[in-house]
Amino acid sequence: MIVDLLITLVKILFILAITVGFFAPVLTWVERKQSAVMQDRIGANRADILGFTALGLFHAVADALKMFTKEDFIPQGANKVLHTLSPILALIPAIVTFSVVPFGGEYTLFGKKVNLVISDLNVGLLFVFAIASLSTYGYVIAGWSSNNNWSLLGSMRTSSQMISYEVTMGLTIIGVLMVYGTLKLTEIGAAQENFFHWGIFLQPLGFFMFLAASIAENKRIPFDNPEAESELVAGYFTEYSGLKFGMFFMAEFIEMVTIAALVTILFFGGWHFPFVSTAALLSVFEFLGATGANLVAMLFHVGVFFAKVAFFIWFQMTVRWTLPRFRYDQIMKLGWKILLPLSLANVVVTGLVLLAVS
Repeated sequence: MIVDLLITLVKILFILAITVGFFAPVLTWVERKQSAVMQDRIGANRADILGFTALGLFHAVADALKMFTKEDFIPQGANKVLHTLSPILALIPAIVTFSVVPFGGEYTLFGKKVNLVISDLNVGLLFVFAIASLSTYGYVIAGWSSNNNWSLLGSMRTSSQMISYEVTMGLTIIGVLMVYGTLKLTEIGAAQENFFHWGIFLQPLGFFMFLAASIAENKRIPFDNPEAESELVAGYFTEYSGLKFGMFFMAEFIEMVTIAALVTILFFGGWHFPFVSTAALLSVFEFLGATGANLVAMLFHVGVFFAKVAFFIWFQMTVRWTLPRFRYDQIMKLGWKILLPLSLANVVVTGLVLLAVS
């Protein structure tokens, strides 16, 4: 029991270190540098320590120090309790959803089975949707509690946009569930050990619709109408500063990591490398013993998984700096008149194909 508790604690600390400790701060630098490269600029490179700039990485440290020391301003007439609570409601679900996302398979270390997921729920996918949808309350409450008309408009856009695209996102997953026959993310990942069983080959249309709906859920360009600086100043977090402002940004970046992880698990083989099976890895390193071979396989799979996650984060950044913002009516039209009918058609076609091959 104590050993199991320690293993779970290590996995929790690892996920927190990767998402909050690494990806969240580094992605602020990645966003600046990638936009600079795409626009033929140098990007962030001024902050230094003893003359060393580290390619601008110290800007993330400077941002953190600034947010911790900046004044926490609450506008007159705002609801102080809800104004303070809303960034927490936005951030916590983004972190908690990662608790059911597997970042590796099952391995035997020192005679004990170790499954690289914090909580292997039978309804893992439903848990992701249930928890992720809670962040909507944080954004809506932020706009309402700020006593600002632009913030309120931004929060209203957030709620309508997230409700619209959650319908499509849920239906795109139905095809994946029909193909793999399970809601457990660990089983979906394990079922894709064969390269030709990856979700991108079995559900290609579902992949594109899921990715589009996920980006819309995260309110990133071209779906950033809830913020829309040219229209609403900064949308729902116009009246936020300091650490609360940083928490909203952190939630957005962590949600990018979660989206990339879900796309990897559902459509791109999870932790598996093409044409390299777990059995083959164990046989190659069997001279290290059972524990040594399993440890090498575990490290290899974790590296493959996060390499895929990094690729899809890069892809989301590329979309963000390539496409212009849609008009609000275009966003609603895309969700209700294009993606929703396509997702329903995808479910019907998937069912017909499964009946035909069974």
